[in-house]
Amino acid sequence: MMSQFKVLITRPLPTTLEKLEAIAEIEVWPERQPPAYDVLREKVQAIDGLLCLLTDQIDQALIAANPALKVISQMAVGFDNIDIAAATAHKIPVGHTPGVLTDATADLTWALLMAAARRVVEGDRFTRQGKWQTWEPDLLLGPNVSGATLGIVGFGRIGQAMARRAKGFGMRILYTDPHRAAPELEQDLGADFVSFDQLLQEADFVTIHTVLSAETHHLFSDRQFEQMQRSAILINTARGPIVDPAALYRALSAEQIAGAALDVTDPEPIPTDSPLLTLENLIITPHIGSASRQTRKQMADMAIANLIAGLKGDRLPHCVNPEVYG
Repeated sequence: MMSQFKVLITRPLPTTLEKLEAIAEIEVWPERQPPAYDVLREKVQAIDGLLCLLTDQIDQALIAANPALKVISQMAVGFDNIDIAAATAHKIPVGHTPGVLTDATADLTWALLMAAARRVVEGDRFTRQGKWQTWEPDLLLGPNVSGATLGIVGFGRIGQAMARRAKGFGMRILYTDPHRAAPELEQDLGADFVSFDQLLQEADFVTIHTVLSAETHHLFSDRQFEQMQRSAILINTARGPIVDPAALYRALSAEQIAGAALDVTDPEPIPTDSPLLTLENLIITPHIGSASRQTRKQMADMAIANLIAGLKGDRLPHCVNPEVYG
C-alpha cells in the first residue's frame, strides 16, 4: 500500500517509528551533523511533515519553500530556531515537547553545580596527569554547597525543580522572573523573590533557566559579572546566547567570579579555538541537559505524536501556535 504522507526526520531518533511508518513514507537524515540549510530547504519542498531539532534553521524562506506543509514538529521544548510567525501565517502548526525534560535538565544542572563547586573535573584531570602525590590540606578547595545561597534566574518548571533540589541541601533560595510565583509555591519551595541585581549580589551560585529572547540575549555580560561575588559560580543549561562568551572569559580569567559550568554555548558547538577552552575554572558539556535515555525517548515519542496529529489534520497535543486552529 502506498504511504499517504511523506515526512523528513532530520536526525536518527532514540525510539521506534512503527506508528509513523503505518501512515507515512519516512526519510531519516543519517548523519551526526544536521543537514545543510540548502539541502533541508530542497527536501522540505517534497514532504508533508517535518520533524526537526534545535540545530535546524527553520526560517521564513524555508517555510515558504513549501507553504502546503502540514506540520512542523520539533523534538525540543524550545523553538527559537523556528520562525513561528511565518509558520502561523501559512497555517502550519508547530509542535514541541514541553514538560518531559524538566527533571533530566535539573539533574544535569545540579551535577554541574556540584562538579564546579567541588572541582570534580579539575580533580579528575589532576589525577590522570599523575599529579596526585599525597593528601594535601589545601588541594582543590571549593565552596560548601549545603547552606549556600542559590540564585535562580527564570522560575519556570526547571527553575522550580532546581529550588526543590536546593531545599534538600538547606540552601537559601533566591529567584527572579518577569512573573512572581504564587505565595504558596514560594512557601513550599522556600524561595524568595528578589530583583535581578540583588540576586547577582547575594548568590553563591547563579543558575540560568530563562528563555532566550531579545531581552535576555547577553543578559549576563560585564556589568552582571562585576555585580557577582568573586567566590560565585555561574551555571547555564538554558541557551548559550544568554551569556556573553567574551565577557565570561574576562570574568573567569580575571577571577572576577570563581567558576562557571555550561551545557550550552554561544555559538554552539563551541569553536575549538575558543579562549574559554583554555580555562581551568570552567566546565563545558555538549548540550546534554535532557540526555537521559528515558527522557530522550519520551521527547522523540512526543515529537512523533505531534507529527502524526498534524499529518492527519488533528490538533497537535503540544502546539506552540494554537492560533492556527482559528
